[in-house]
Amino acid sequence: APAGAVDIALNATPGVIAGLLLGFDAKATLLLAGITYISSSGIVSKVLRDFDRLGNRETPTVLSVLVLEDLVMAIYLPVVGAVIVGASAGKALAAVVVAVAVVIVVLFGALRYGNVLNRALASRSDEALLLGVVGLTLLVAGAAQELNVSAAVGAFLVGIALSGPVQSRATVLIDPLRDLFAALFFLFFGLQIDPGDFFSALGPAVALAVVTAGTKYATGVWAARRNDIGPRGQARAGATLVARGEFSIVIAGLGAAAGVDSDLGSLAAAYVLILAAAGPILARFIGR
Repeated sequence: APAGAVDIALNATPGVIAGLLLGFDAKATLLLAGITYISSSGIVSKVLRDFDRLGNRETPTVLSVLVLEDLVMAIYLPVVGAVIVGASAGKALAAVVVAVAVVIVVLFGALRYGNVLNRALASRSDEALLLGVVGLTLLVAGAAQELNVSAAVGAFLVGIALSGPVQSRATVLIDPLRDLFAALFFLFFGLQIDPGDFFSALGPAVALAVVTAGTKYATGVWAARRNDIGPRGQARAGATLVARGEFSIVIAGLGAAAGVDSDLGSLAAAYVLILAAAGPILARFIGR
């Protein structure tokens, strides 16, 4: 929890400051704070796996920070959704209450009845297992979306609930689908960006990327140090968390769909592109 609080303070604040300096309105500034705050779970998990760091001492700290960020998104996204459509404070509060309740219910179910769920999904047939996991994901994600919690958070909670042999086999089966849909996800976002706007936003995006790479690095170092991890492990934790990706684009997409400041989309695209590329490079060479 302390690391999560430090993460919010260090990485959402630059987004707020940048929004004010760039003349964004309150809605766009709130969105930009979320864009700079959250790391890319997909890129970070791939970095840990590809660089064979899953067994490193700092890895549980990195994963804990990522989980906290994803849970914060369960509250942040409903609030943002209510704000950008001009909902009242009462509706925004109701959205938060529903979001927190959904997260608690799903987490409680995962902890209490996870074994039942895994036994129900277990199958000798890869096809049956794949269809079961994807079907459950669509069901929970769709329910979460209907409750204004975000389909992404619902899918994330299903991933937490799966464990044991089901988790191991599902990971292998879903890997190709993950890579395919990740590519399509970024393609779709790119289709909404005018290349001319992209290059005009490059200067602010570079400055924001440099600042928030430093603040995210500091977050990882601080969190790892609290867990008595050595200097090189601290450096690896900080560098691993630098990458931004899917959730930042989801947030920018919410703004684009609601007609929030058009400059936000191009700034977010340039910013994510820079840190999605720089994050793995830093993770590879820092702390070796």
